[in-house]
Amino acid sequence: MGVKLFYNRSSRIAKVRSRQVVNLAKKISIPGFEGIAIYDVVAFFVRGLQKGALTTRAAAIAFHFFLASLPAIIYFFTLIPFIPIDNLESGLLGLMESVLPQEAFDLMKNTMMDMFVKRKGLQFFGIVIALFFATNAVNGIIQAFNATYHSIETRSWLQRRAIAGFLVIIMFVLLTVAMSMILFGRMAINLLVEHELINTTITLIVLRLSKWIVIIALIYFSLSFLYWIGPSRKMRWKFYSAGSTLSSVLVICTSLVFQFIMNNFGQFNKFFGSISTLMIILLWIYLNSVALLIGFELNASIKNAMLVKYPDTEDDDIEDDFDDDSPR
Repeated sequence: MGVKLFYNRSSRIAKVRSRQVVNLAKKISIPGFEGIAIYDVVAFFVRGLQKGALTTRAAAIAFHFFLASLPAIIYFFTLIPFIPIDNLESGLLGLMESVLPQEAFDLMKNTMMDMFVKRKGLQFFGIVIALFFATNAVNGIIQAFNATYHSIETRSWLQRRAIAGFLVIIMFVLLTVAMSMILFGRMAINLLVEHELINTTITLIVLRLSKWIVIIALIYFSLSFLYWIGPSRKMRWKFYSAGSTLSSVLVICTSLVFQFIMNNFGQFNKFFGSISTLMIILLWIYLNSVALLIGFELNASIKNAMLVKYPDTEDDDIEDDFDDDSPR
């Protein structure tokens, strides 16, 4: 009898607390939600996750990205030796080692080392092929964005291709800048060590911290450009968005946790042999594709909640407000 009374009392308390939380969520907003109540955004967000075929779209992104990126990676990495920055190859390898599981990194490292050689036969045709396959991957992401549960006016095939090509160039520039910053930072720290301005322990801490700052910035800005330019014009939002922040956190956490599990507990190679590396890469891409779509759904939920709250506001006016926050 006492247990039943305790259960009933606990249930009543839980209901009261839940109502208080819901009422509070209907009144407050957080930075990045554009003044929309947390409850309204979450309502759209949950609906988008439930009815937006998230896992199916993530699988499509993973497949298109993996299939289309392999030829692009081959040609883009052959361009690395032609960029006039010393030790750029080691910077790229360091970035990849930080986020990839060890087996996947070992496989890609051998392939990349073979490509980090100046090839006299590199011609314009190879660059065109690289751009074509890379735009295929980004175009697959854009199509997954436009397949969201929330209503979106899609652009034409030619427009999506042009946007995809522009995004590929942006990401290549961001990657090059990130690697350069890591290398120049390492050179500056080594110079300080030579002049005995800092000791070895501080050097290691600063190197690791600066590398992760650059990696986080690279991921955040890459996702921000994808969200800002990739979706249909009617769904444009601020460059610095809540979705970019959430997705960046999810991508970093997913990569680190997945890397730790694979390096310490993964037994795929005992069951599947050499093909296990391929499975690990595909699974890693898939998990990050889910994180990418979750961030997008959050942005779409905020936008749709705004349209419900301000039904008399023209969509173009909202879009102009979003464009005011474009990166300078």
